[in-house]
Amino acid sequence: MKTFTLPDLGEGLADAEVISWHVLTGDRVVADQPLVVVETEKAVVEVPAPWSGTVVKLHANPGDIIKIGAPLADIDSEGDSRDSGAVVGTLPKEVKNAARAETASEARQSGTKVTAAPAVRKLACELGVDLASISGSGPGGAITRKDVEAAIGGSVDGYKPLRGVRRAMARNMAQAHAQVATTNVTDEANIAHWRENEDATIRLVRALVAACSAEPALNAWYDGTREARLLHKTIDIGIAMNTEDGLFVPVLRDAGSRTLDDLRAGLDTIKKDVATRIVPPEELRGQTITLSNFGMIGGRHATLVVLPPQVAILGAGRMTDEPRIADGEIRPCRILPLSLTFDHRAVIGAEATRFLMHIIKDLEG
Repeated sequence: MKTFTLPDLGEGLADAEVISWHVLTGDRVVADQPLVVVETEKAVVEVPAPWSGTVVKLHANPGDIIKIGAPLADIDSEGDSRDSGAVVGTLPKEVKNAARAETASEARQSGTKVTAAPAVRKLACELGVDLASISGSGPGGAITRKDVEAAIGGSVDGYKPLRGVRRAMARNMAQAHAQVATTNVTDEANIAHWRENEDATIRLVRALVAACSAEPALNAWYDGTREARLLHKTIDIGIAMNTEDGLFVPVLRDAGSRTLDDLRAGLDTIKKDVATRIVPPEELRGQTITLSNFGMIGGRHATLVVLPPQVAILGAGRMTDEPRIADGEIRPCRILPLSLTFDHRAVIGAEATRFLMHIIKDLEG
């Protein structure tokens, strides 16, 4: 018998959440057969069986978060196949939900006796949890209170553990708060001359490119341990995107050498990938500076979060029509509020202010 452990899923990931099993204890599997669906902070992935044999024990239940290298399943192997599994692809959210439902259905049809204490059965009844749909982690496969709570995504006192993207976001925010010396500078751009159907996001990307070219200190990474910075020649802009699952920041690569039409096409592609949760992991890393167009939802100014090793993030607030004095007259103008948050360890105030002025100049030009 061999124990199959959660393989290295790449991208420096430390753990994953078990979404559903394709097999039950006692099932026979063949090498490369889909074994389990897990979700990382990057994507939903399917892990295949590493070798052929009979499943003796499943070490994790749906909802469990397990570390890379932790036991997944004991398999009575047949012959000498491979030693570890490999990720065979990513699954969109719809497939993840279908896999979870399919696993529950198989459990109901298996006729396997459910072992649970009366108090656990009572809790499951109160919460509407079908005990036949979950695996027990207690002695002899008994279902415990923890198993029932995991089935509803949290504890009965109302707290629910963060999963996937939201858990990664919480960790990143804590890291940024602990490491970055955050400072903010704000202003506004008069965009009254913009066309009615102006592509605001692409105009902001163009303005960022112009500002990074003029003030390269903000298109940089900072290493606080070495107290050293790296100025980037290529401008790779992270675009903050809100989803029901949490915040994604895919990257528009080499924005400084691309046409506006190409940038729009690239942005449409990554938006589609993010929406279906199949964005390639390499497209979620390596930003040299980030743009958050939060004004599409609301708000004027904000102190945004700079994720290290980046040193700056630009935020665009909600556009409004407001009176302004121009050529000695009061005129209605379209105003775009701007917020630039930067790491004061690596960027001085004058550099940040000049950077923002270059943003405004390009937007108003």
